[in-house]
Amino acid sequence: MTGKRFLQLADVAEVLNISASQTYALVRSGDLPAIKVGGRGQWRVEATELENYIQRMYAETKDFVKTHPLDKTDAVDVPIEEGAFD
Repeated sequence: MTGKRFLQLADVAEVLNISASQTYALVRSGDLPAIKVGGRGQWRVEATELENYIQRMYAETKDFVKTHPLDKTDAVDVPIEEGAFD
């Protein structure tokens, strides 16, 4: 990640490899803390908040994996994202 304190939503989307609309939804839902700045109210996410969010998602994923063990049939049914092996 860059050395900037605040990131634009487009930068956050790039880091998380998600769409801008998904990033906006994370902010508007309160899942990813952000602030509105300037006269036009542009959203900014503090880099530390993004890192906190990523760590929270790792913890939630770890808990999910622990409580939902992989079943042999799961491996067959899981779709692979386009470009996952690029």
